[in-house]
Amino acid sequence: MRQIYEHHPRIGFRFIPGVKARIAHEGGGYLVRANSTGFRDDREFVPASAPGVRRVLVFGDSFTAGEGVSNGKRWTDAVERAVPGLELLNFGMPATGTDQHFLIYEEFARGLEHTLVVIAVFVENIRRVASRYRWFTDAEGRRVLYAKPWFELRGGELVLRGTPVPSTPVELDRLTAEERATIAATARFPALKAAFRRLRASPVFERVVVDTGLKDRALRLAGYQPLPEYEEEGGDAWRVMREVIRRWIAASARPVALVPIPLYHHVEGLASAATYQGRLREAAEGAGAAYVDPLPILAAAPQERRRGFYYPGDGHLTAEGHEALGRAVAPAIASLAGAASPGGRT
Repeated sequence: MRQIYEHHPRIGFRFIPGVKARIAHEGGGYLVRANSTGFRDDREFVPASAPGVRRVLVFGDSFTAGEGVSNGKRWTDAVERAVPGLELLNFGMPATGTDQHFLIYEEFARGLEHTLVVIAVFVENIRRVASRYRWFTDAEGRRVLYAKPWFELRGGELVLRGTPVPSTPVELDRLTAEERATIAATARFPALKAAFRRLRASPVFERVVVDTGLKDRALRLAGYQPLPEYEEEGGDAWRVMREVIRRWIAASARPVALVPIPLYHHVEGLASAATYQGRLREAAEGAGAAYVDPLPILAAAPQERRRGFYYPGDGHLTAEGHEALGRAVAPAIASLAGAASPGGRT
């Protein structure tokens, strides 16, 4: 597997500037191309936008960077196709949290001309914000542990820790028990998650699970909540996440929109989204930003179409999922950026 990332002392890592690579994937593989700034975009991120173009800066993790799909097939590209005269610069970075996205904004983006900032929060990011370490697979297929930058609250103020980020892997046996507890978790119920992915990829899914309603009844009876961190208003994870969002909005000289990207559990109706929706809406609107939720539109799509939004193996958005997400948020982004809406109105 080709190495496509390089170390960055403040963020942790970024794409190797100018890298071009084809990445093997369950969807048949996809093409990655990074610009000279180290982000997946075919364009250079120049300071000024073109005449007559309204520019939007977009930040997020692999669901925004487009893991599983090629450049040009991501939800930011779908917004551009739907709204003439709008340019979305994609600062997405896989395997990162909203805390790192804020650092990307500070390090690379705030000096660029723009009319809107979009904070795209894959809702599982609340776990990454609470973490200080994360497992990765290196170019030789080995599992390695790396440190990441992180924020802590001191007297109600955010304090950045862990920088400069070490460039070499961390030895697990050198971490204390307290430090090991801050290694990023990727799934609350990994066995259940894996079983459902296998099931939804099978030909009997529609007949046995969807038609009978078995899936909904079983998970609802079990009280399935994939992200309980949002349930804890006073929990460290949510408190830090909320303050990162508030600080980012306060730091922006331009309007900000927060776009929560749901898990497939939420789109399929397997778990309630109410808690994360309430928390993220309160954090955004309470700080003066817009809250743009694509879930109602995604969840209203026909069942057969919804099944095509996510890859059954790694759970990322397919090209169809990116298109659906982009179309869902395009009218609001166009309005907030002052561009012509998909219907042709400003």
